[in-house]
Amino acid sequence: MEHKSMDKATAAGLLVAMGIIYGDIGTSPLYVMQSIIGNVPIDERTVLGGLSCIFWTLTLQTTFKYVILILRADNRGEGGILALFALVRRHAKWLTFPAVIGASTLLADGVITPPISVASAIEGLLKIYPDLQTVPIVLAIITGLFMFQIFGTKVVGRAFGPIMLVWFSMLGFFGILWIAKDWTVLKALSPYYAYDLLTNSHGGESGFWLLGAVFLCTTGAEALYSDLGHCGRGNIRVSWIFVKIALLLQYFGQGAWLISHNGELLNGRKPIFELMPGDFLIWGIVIATAAAVIASQALISGSFTLVSEAIRLNFWPKVRLHYPSDQKGQLYVPSMNIFLWLGCVGVVLWFKESANMEAAYGLAITLTMLMTTALMAYYLHTRKIDMWWIVGFIIVYVAIEGAFLIANLRKFVHGGYVSLFIASAIIALMVIWFRANIIKMRLTEYVKLADYIEPLKELSQDMSIPKYATHLVFMSNAARTSEIESKIIYSIFQKRPKRADIYWFVHVDTMDDPYTMEYKVSVIEPDDVIKVNFRLGFRVEQRINLYFRKVVEDMVKKGEVDITSRYESLNKQNVIGDFRFVVLEKFLSFDNKLSLLEGLIMKAYFFIKDFTPSEDKWFGLDTSAVKVEKVPLIIRPVENVVLKRVE
Repeated sequence: MEHKSMDKATAAGLLVAMGIIYGDIGTSPLYVMQSIIGNVPIDERTVLGGLSCIFWTLTLQTTFKYVILILRADNRGEGGILALFALVRRHAKWLTFPAVIGASTLLADGVITPPISVASAIEGLLKIYPDLQTVPIVLAIITGLFMFQIFGTKVVGRAFGPIMLVWFSMLGFFGILWIAKDWTVLKALSPYYAYDLLTNSHGGESGFWLLGAVFLCTTGAEALYSDLGHCGRGNIRVSWIFVKIALLLQYFGQGAWLISHNGELLNGRKPIFELMPGDFLIWGIVIATAAAVIASQALISGSFTLVSEAIRLNFWPKVRLHYPSDQKGQLYVPSMNIFLWLGCVGVVLWFKESANMEAAYGLAITLTMLMTTALMAYYLHTRKIDMWWIVGFIIVYVAIEGAFLIANLRKFVHGGYVSLFIASAIIALMVIWFRANIIKMRLTEYVKLADYIEPLKELSQDMSIPKYATHLVFMSNAARTSEIESKIIYSIFQKRPKRADIYWFVHVDTMDDPYTMEYKVSVIEPDDVIKVNFRLGFRVEQRINLYFRKVVEDMVKKGEVDITSRYESLNKQNVIGDFRFVVLEKFLSFDNKLSLLEGLIMKAYFFIKDFTPSEDKWFGLDTSAVKVEKVPLIIRPVENVVLKRVE
């Protein structure tokens, strides 16, 4: 039933899809043809070759790979490279590498998309006001967009959908007007012209390098998959038909205009605005600017989704997540919003013009697409698809994306280093967080809970120790019902004896399925020791306080537990006993002898952790009833201490 609703298209869904996911790929006509022509005289052969490359890129890369094939790989309605990774990660450990690289480069791309899209649109005003300073306007628009994120993508989609409908209609309308002036431009649909361009020279050098500019026409393809959860497969596929036709009409219309100016230099002219009559130009620029804002939105909402998934998969620090509405897939990540805003402001101030930003754009997203190809190939393998089809898929798309990557590497010294530097920093963060969690889990010592049942019962009845709480709830990492961390036992018996009537141990498992919400209760000792295991999907908000209350209510209804206070005076009045949560927060002990690599990883991990919310806030616990205990994490204690006693 869920897949049927995913594949269904509705008028409202189509409008929301258009407002959320097509901004990036939809604003490519602002700069693609300008980038292909460059600073050399317009040449008909280059124009036709560029158009042919664009048509086949949108067909093979965007339509076949993403819209037809990869949208099938949904994780209960969720898409994106980490949702795909969650589907296959149990099969092979090496799949972590393409997942981390792909997610990092996609986040890095989110820093370049808003500046280049908005700047390209605003620079259209230079045709009317040649002395206009565009940088302050671009910064103001980008700042306003990031402030708007707090309302969530549902509000954004409703507001932006109609604007994008107008934008694509405008692209198609002016495109076909110019195609009608020179129908011969349609011969570029033949792949011969793409082959001719790539194997011959352009402006004195190999036309192959123009693939770096051509690639800009498909940079938003990954957003189609990332925002699958917001829009649904059916809405994306149906709306893409309209979007692709509008884009191709616009590109071929620009081609017709360029051919009519054969031999001339562009000199800063943007073909998209040259297609518009003078009286309409200012309106065209306003609509283009609005569309550019939406282009930014596609990457921002995708980045929020990506970060929330990365947190659950232990790739990202546990930062705060906000859910602006109850609609599936809606969230807002304040820290990521600030990071992207600062990055975008830095890019605008560094490059100033969209032509300079083109050099930084595309290189990172090529790596994302290659990593998605690797994960998708393995996903097809897990679905028992014939090996020859998988090999064919790998050969075709590694060849296409490999060619784009090689062509884009030329951009490195001209600005590509910016996106790769940002991506490298994000990769480092993800690797540190992931490796540190592995080290922590490997060295967490567990003991058998059965060995401590009698001591816990005795402690519970020991009136010489002041009662700590009626119900004492420990957050535990122990997935097995029969085990518990030795640190929790130490906290109960030694750190400060904690007498309670009932001891609860709560564990949270993060599932590969995005929206699982299940729990299992094990009453280890009636009215004394109870263990609760939550199984929550990687997109489910951690509201343990709320979920635990629901578990207790269900247990009381079934007569499995008595939660009334054990104090005689309160028990007579049926007063519910108090609940107190204890969260153990680890810190790196000085009593460690670490290897250089382990030391660097763990120091970096705890340094980053200082800037993130505490564990109790992450679990959504009521802060008035929570005790956070610091416990030392001893990875490898110092041995053979040479210490001499003197009299």
